[in-house]
Amino acid sequence: MAFRRVIIGLLCLAGLAVVLDFGAAAYSEYRVSRMLRDGSDLSADPEVTFHGFPFAAQALNDEYKNVDIRARAMRPDIPGEILVEANLRGVHMSLRDLIDGKVQSVPVDQVEARMRIEPVEMGRLFKIPDLQVFGPPADKSDGTGGSGGSGMTTAGAIILTGTIPLPDADAPVVPGTRTSGETVSVLADLRLVDDQVRITATDIYRGVGAANQGDVASSPAPMTPETDKARVLALFTRTIDTRDLPFGIRPIKVEASGGQIVVEGRGKDVTVDLDRLQQP
Repeated sequence: MAFRRVIIGLLCLAGLAVVLDFGAAAYSEYRVSRMLRDGSDLSADPEVTFHGFPFAAQALNDEYKNVDIRARAMRPDIPGEILVEANLRGVHMSLRDLIDGKVQSVPVDQVEARMRIEPVEMGRLFKIPDLQVFGPPADKSDGTGGSGGSGMTTAGAIILTGTIPLPDADAPVVPGTRTSGETVSVLADLRLVDDQVRITATDIYRGVGAANQGDVASSPAPMTPETDKARVLALFTRTIDTRDLPFGIRPIKVEASGGQIVVEGRGKDVTVDLDRLQQP
């Protein structure tokens, strides 16, 4: 009977330790979230997650194995808010400084940062509200042996689809006039050049879909007159300045995935300001 009570007591203590550990982790996540929001002037508290159990052992060692951060942030070159993410591995930070809110420069073994430009923001950027982004067509090589099966590309062809105002092909074009919209699909080249994402429309797309994407363009693209083709392609061409990812990490990769433009960067043995998710 006494042995049974001892076991029950130990289990209760273990359960209490787990609760306290999760509580300490949650409080630390809250502190970092508030610092990020205040320091980066965010519209809402970012999501902060300290991975690894027990949290207390990491805190006592002043080193946190894996920290994830997700937030909605504003950029001057992109209308609306975009999603920014950062994964920090090997964060060297004093728990006392964290609790006191005195955290500034923090050494980190490895940082992976990314920004995601979602369809709504892409539409605002291109001034094409219903703009959609798809991976490369099946007949374009994307580094997967020409299959296009991945639905994403680091540097190569993508498909953009959206409704744009087109002039009446049977009437003279009058500058400044707008007619009813017409859905157009274009092939575009997606590349990262000098810390900038360049999306360059190269041709009208008249296919019936991209690999694993369903019917991207179930109806053929309109037969745009050649004299108007350049204007159409210009509407689907943009350069996006992405030189600073979260914590100032430089971009090294761009891809189209899930209807988004995703820009990624990595850094090793860097020092970050935990109150500056995005650089001023």
